[in-house]
Amino acid sequence: MSGMLTLVGTPIGNLSDLSPRAVEALQSCDLIAAEDTRVTLKLLNHFGIKKPLVSYYEHNKHERGGELIAHLEAGEHVVLVSDAGMPAISDPGEDLVRLCREQEIPVGCVPGPSAVITALAMSGMPAKRFTFEGFLSTVKKERKEHLASLADEPRTMIFYEAPHKLKDTLADLSAALGDRPLALCRELTKIHEEVIVTTIAAACKRYEEEDPRGEFVLIVGGAPKAEKAAASLADAIALARSYMDDGDSQTVAAKRAAHDTGLKKSDIYKALS
Repeated sequence: MSGMLTLVGTPIGNLSDLSPRAVEALQSCDLIAAEDTRVTLKLLNHFGIKKPLVSYYEHNKHERGGELIAHLEAGEHVVLVSDAGMPAISDPGEDLVRLCREQEIPVGCVPGPSAVITALAMSGMPAKRFTFEGFLSTVKKERKEHLASLADEPRTMIFYEAPHKLKDTLADLSAALGDRPLALCRELTKIHEEVIVTTIAAACKRYEEEDPRGEFVLIVGGAPKAEKAAASLADAIALARSYMDDGDSQTVAAKRAAHDTGLKKSDIYKALS
């Protein structure tokens, strides 16, 4: 009988955010797979938990994934954590979950803190519909194509960014999207937590004068709705006359032109007389 993989959300800053159920999962498992074992060891030590740790991150996920599947198939209970937040969100953990699904190994989850949702909730930006874009590629061509694909995206967009890359990212956002509402959320749940509600242009100027500090979540406003160009009365008259040329009566032509342009039928009819 196979074991079970449990995804455990860990604090994104404040260790008090680790839930009692998460502590229980870490205490009762056979093995913990962690993005950086040094980071996770500090968390375990804080709660007095001693368990075997193995690293599982982007550059060893293919090799280590097979090893973890072997542990699971042997009946062990494996917990997967990232350095902070929910594993499998902008994280190689999604590959391990996929492998488990393919092998029909049970996957459970102890939900926890998420920088994406925390930042969105604190930003005051539209949250009914949003899209999480994660980290932008460091490859210029891929980065440019990614941002170009979002130029007409109407939903609120969420990005992760490191402080040393923030200035370049703001410049790229400005070039691809123009000026938009922006919330810069940094050091979430930590002592220096800050949410700066501004615009892309203003943020670019701000960080010309100061160096960004802390890990950032960027909440970017979606593309504004395109406004329909208002049809002029002259346009409506010309349209109505074309309908009359096709055989419509003045009344029918005015009605059709009103429907097509949004102008009043009475105004079009009067102008035709």
